[in-house]
Amino acid sequence: MNLEVTIGNLTLANPIMVASGCFGYGEEYADLIDPASLGAVITKGISLHPRAGNPPPRITETPAGMLNAIGLENIGVETFLHEKLPPLNERGVTVIVNLYGETIPEYQQLAARLDQAGGIAGLEINISCPNVDTGGIEFGQNPEATREVVRAVRESSSLPLLAKLSPNVGNIVEIGHAAAEGGADGLTLINTLRGMVIDVNTRRPKLGRAFGGLSGPAIRPVAVRMVYEMAQSLSIPIVGVGGITSLEAALEFFIAGASAVQIGTGLFLDPRLPGAILEGLIHYLAQGKFDDIRQLIGIGLP
Repeated sequence: MNLEVTIGNLTLANPIMVASGCFGYGEEYADLIDPASLGAVITKGISLHPRAGNPPPRITETPAGMLNAIGLENIGVETFLHEKLPPLNERGVTVIVNLYGETIPEYQQLAARLDQAGGIAGLEINISCPNVDTGGIEFGQNPEATREVVRAVRESSSLPLLAKLSPNVGNIVEIGHAAAEGGADGLTLINTLRGMVIDVNTRRPKLGRAFGGLSGPAIRPVAVRMVYEMAQSLSIPIVGVGGITSLEAALEFFIAGASAVQIGTGLFLDPRLPGAILEGLIHYLAQGKFDDIRQLIGIGLP
C-alpha cells in the first residue's frame, strides 16, 4: 500500500505528522513513540532569538478543547540547530521547522539560516504573528501581507514551504491564494481560534494574557470546513490540523481534501495517538480496497 504524499519536492513516507507546539522539539516524546515513524515532525515554533513567552497561567482546559497563550516561547534558532536538531537527524526523523518573526527581515534571516543548516526537510511558516511594522496586525489576516511574507521566505530558502494559516479571517480561501501566489508549496489549515475563558469565582480571565488560542475537538468542524473550501479552489497540497483525536477525525480531513494531517492537542490525551492513527489508516484503506492514500484524498469533494 502506498502511503507516500508530496509537498513541493518533499516526499513523506506517510501522511501523519505532529503539530508545532505540541511535540516539543521532537525528543520529548521519543520514549513513547518513534518520531522517525511519522511522516514528519513539525518543531515548536522557532524565532531568530530566544523568547520567554507570555506570563502564566498560559494554558486552561475548555469543553472539548484547550486554550493556550504560550506566547511562542522557544530557545532561538542557534540553540535549536546546535542542540535539538542533531538528535533528530541521528534518529532519521523528517524535520519540518515551524518559524516566525515580527518583521519581514526577521522571516528572511531565519529562513536563510535554516536553509543553510542542513538536516531540515522543509519549513512551515507561522503567519499568525503580529507584524510590528504595521501596528501589530497579523500577517495572515491580510492577503497582501500574506503574499509578501511568504514571498520573502520563498526567496530566502529553497526548502519546501508550508504556510500555516489563521482561521481568524473573513475569507480563508483568499488568504490561501495569496500564500500560493507568494510561493508556498502547501498550506496548513488551521491554526488556533482566538478565545477567552473567565473564572467566575475570581471574575478574572483564566489566562495571564486574557485571550488565547483554542484548539482541540471543539474547532474540528471549522478546520474541516476550511480544508474542504480550500481544496475546491487550490490544487496545492493541504495539511489538515485541528481537533484530531481519533482515526475517524483524521479521515474527515483526508476525505475533505487534505493530503496529510497533523496531531496537536490530542497528544496531551494520548502521546501514542499518531502511531495508532497511522495503523488505523492502513487498516481502513485495506478494508476499502484502496492501494494508494491518494485515492482517498478529496474523495468527498463535489
